[in-house]
Amino acid sequence: MSDDQLVTKVSPVSVADTVARFSDVLAAKGVKLFAVIDHSGEAERAGLELRDTKVVIFGAPKAGTPVMQAVPVAALDLPLKVLVWDDEGQTKLTYTAPAALAARYGLSDDLSDRLAAIDPLTNAVIAG
Repeated sequence: MSDDQLVTKVSPVSVADTVARFSDVLAAKGVKLFAVIDHSGEAERAGLELRDTKVVIFGAPKAGTPVMQAVPVAALDLPLKVLVWDDEGQTKLTYTAPAALAARYGLSDDLSDRLAAIDPLTNAVIAG
């Protein structure tokens, strides 16, 4: 993916603390936390090594459902996902840029705005 298709932000705290902050922000905003996928934990249980790597999956049916109603295959990218990972001691959050998702599915401005909510949510996570 090109740099304009991904957004990466730096968190001032560990991966675990960033995921906890994310959970708190989502709860405060009334956004559903569907799952946290612990890739590094599963790798460790399989006897493999992987830097601390977790994926937070979240969304709001009132925001995402109209997107999927208009473009059913958008369900491949919904609910939204944020990778929280350790990059040589620095915690980062990476996700697909809302504009890239909107372009991928040819979304109207109204539907695109529904995906853009990921930006202020992740800003709140790293602001603490």
